[in-house]
Amino acid sequence: MPDPGESSFAAELTHFREVRGLSKADLARRLNISPSYVSHLESRRERGSSDLARRLDKELDAGGKIWKAWQDDDGGGTQSTPEAAEQPPSAGIVVLDDTAALRYDGSTYHLTMHRRLRNTGTEPITRYLVRIAVDRYPGEPERSNALYRAHPLTWEELQLEAHCGDEQMGRVVKNDRDAFKEIWLEFSNARTRFPLYPGQEAQITYSYSVTADKWGPWFQRAVRLPTRQLTVSLSFPTGLQPNVWGTETSLSANFAPLRTPPTQTVDADHTVYTWTTLDPPLHARYRMEWRLKTAHLQESEPVNTPTPTPSARMAAAGIVQEGDMVLRAVAQPFDLPAEADEAHDVVRELDAAISRVKQLHDFGKGMGIAAPQIGISRAAAIVVPPGDGAAPIVLLNPTVAESSTETDRQYEGCLSFFDVRGLVPRPLHIVIAHTDIDGTPRLTRFDHGLARLVLHEVDHLEGKLYRARMEQGTQPIPVEEYRGTGQSWRY
Repeated sequence: MPDPGESSFAAELTHFREVRGLSKADLARRLNISPSYVSHLESRRERGSSDLARRLDKELDAGGKIWKAWQDDDGGGTQSTPEAAEQPPSAGIVVLDDTAALRYDGSTYHLTMHRRLRNTGTEPITRYLVRIAVDRYPGEPERSNALYRAHPLTWEELQLEAHCGDEQMGRVVKNDRDAFKEIWLEFSNARTRFPLYPGQEAQITYSYSVTADKWGPWFQRAVRLPTRQLTVSLSFPTGLQPNVWGTETSLSANFAPLRTPPTQTVDADHTVYTWTTLDPPLHARYRMEWRLKTAHLQESEPVNTPTPTPSARMAAAGIVQEGDMVLRAVAQPFDLPAEADEAHDVVRELDAAISRVKQLHDFGKGMGIAAPQIGISRAAAIVVPPGDGAAPIVLLNPTVAESSTETDRQYEGCLSFFDVRGLVPRPLHIVIAHTDIDGTPRLTRFDHGLARLVLHEVDHLEGKLYRARMEQGTQPIPVEEYRGTGQSWRY
């Protein structure tokens, strides 16, 4: 219990951190904040935002006590704090067990979700949010968008069913888009109400089906609530010779393989892949992908076809090419942290595009890719510095805060017209203002080659190509005439 006169919020934070056996550095890592900031919170030098207080409460499984202490320190209770009324109905939920079972029958994917929930808050919970998203062609957003515009996903075909124990759950649609749905599952139906009271547990189950022409070869679980155990099970006809792999991302880690491989078993005529993790961090995303053997993937004799141009190869890898209007538009910035999920999705798509592109070319100078280049007009870009093992630099809402008057001229290439290289003048030193996914503003300095890579991508987000930066009277040269492929710029 907090001592009289001591900050209640600071005391509760310290108490629950120590009870959970976390150091300040451990807690900071989970929340993607500085360890020194945790020290400032516990020593009352900083009080933090309401959003951070709620995140701390969820991360430390404090049952609302840290959040309430923050409100009390602010001089008001739950009823008098405007943000309290904005808390989602799922606030205070801990997911004790989250199991996703996806089964493919050769034409349709059938998904069943089982979740065992506990109300660790102080108020009854009356509904639970469910998201459904499909993407038939990952990495080809324009192709997927065209598909769903012509053939939108409908509630009728989903045939969503939801139960809490033996009771059917009511439903209220929150979002109904072509390839994305959100629905509140209510702890009530036409006959009765069964809210989840503080301290109680409940098992909810919901299921839906999507035909293979609208599903894609992937399934993703995002950890949006404190979760104790997460399991994913994928079942495919054995005759399709399934090949399954997985990746994970989080607020503090980039795209990486799953730390443990899925287990594989055979159940009658299906092969089942199962993967489990304990205590996944909040905002982590686990993505399972697969490849199935189908008729059009059978090996065939090679035929004499023209060698594709560099630009054609990039287009085949999902890179939008010069002439597309999305490359001329100013990208929409993210409202962070409110749009953290959307930013995560875009960064994941950029990571996947980088993986595809790096198989096609040796980027000795490093490389970058901006969201408009994969058909997404949002202010996100990734820059990969040169060198093996260099950590990618994720830039959200980047703008140029400072640039040096000292410049140099170097040849650049662009994935969106990769058949040529252009001599472009750029500042040697820049400072970029950008935003972390949790909303924290940043200023980062880049020099020489990294400054050039970053500025190239910032230009894309402003609807500009490097042709507009070239000096008057100069033109790009064919890539065949360029002699610097695979080499670093010289300074």
